[in-house]
Amino acid sequence: MVPKAVTITDDTMREGLQIESPDIPVDAKLRLLDALGETGAKVISIGSFAHPKWTPAMACIEEIAERFVPKPGVTYTAAIFNQKGFERADRFYPKIDVRTRRFGLHVELCDSFARRNYNRSQAQQIAGMDGIVQAAADAGVTSGSITLGNPFGSNFEGPFTMERRLDMVGLMVEKWHARGIDVGTLAISDAMGWNAPHTTRETITAIKEMFPEITKFHMHLHNTRGATIASYYEALQLGVDSFDTSIGGMGGCPYCGNGRAAGHVPTEDFVDLCHEMGIETGYDLDELIQAAWIAEEVVGHPLWGHVSKGGPRPRGQAVYPLDMPFVESLHEASHFLRGPDVYHGQIAPWEAGSALTG
Repeated sequence: MVPKAVTITDDTMREGLQIESPDIPVDAKLRLLDALGETGAKVISIGSFAHPKWTPAMACIEEIAERFVPKPGVTYTAAIFNQKGFERADRFYPKIDVRTRRFGLHVELCDSFARRNYNRSQAQQIAGMDGIVQAAADAGVTSGSITLGNPFGSNFEGPFTMERRLDMVGLMVEKWHARGIDVGTLAISDAMGWNAPHTTRETITAIKEMFPEITKFHMHLHNTRGATIASYYEALQLGVDSFDTSIGGMGGCPYCGNGRAAGHVPTEDFVDLCHEMGIETGYDLDELIQAAWIAEEVVGHPLWGHVSKGGPRPRGQAVYPLDMPFVESLHEASHFLRGPDVYHGQIAPWEAGSALTG
């Protein structure tokens, strides 16, 4: 059931930078975007076409869209939340492609979060679905997509039941069916990080059983409580092949009450896990790690990835030398990519003839 290959959309430029300082220069952001393009990523989100009043770090999104140089083989997209956002982003088509996101249905299980994040109530989101589906039908859409927002629970309302999740999925599916359109794709978006491995597994399994027409799942789960890479592992076991991550776990949400603590699964950590499982990602892990180091320079503080600090599991010629001296700092630990100069001068207490040196 585990997929042979996955699409991991790197959301650093959007999810990551939206919670960072709005004073980061555009040139620095372009440097990071260029580095991400060298990692082997298949899909990169360049940012969010949101109102700068509410997302100040995205005030420069048009300049980024104008200036960045696309890398061959990479699909660039962006976050859009309404028709105006779509129109702003679509000016840059085909350099940036948001057209596949135009007609999806999205409802938050948490009314409080809908009001805080989208300035719309859950009831308003539901009321707007008929118009979206009609526009999709008029445009010739043949397969519908739905997004279930914060399905596991809410910092403002507490946990949600499986029944409530399935009822909302059923409501969105019926809206598509009313126009004679089946639903092929479902995204789970968990901005508040309430996911856990068992609830993720149970939810995907229940949706598959109740709505067999839904065959493709996309996971956008925040790592607020540190459980999300395990939740992603459970999704992989169920055949899910589409995920969002960000370099170093950068990210967060200003509307959920956790800020930067509501980060993502680090791209480099999830790529490493997939490679260990024999799953193709298209990413070059060394390039990802170097991009993570650049990201830390750009934002001006350490990020939360593990593989970018400890390195991948060494094999073959990459195993560490037996007489390696003490390695203590994170900078010294980066010898796996930077070489032995980073720990030059450290204590080396092993003398000739000791058990270590033979």
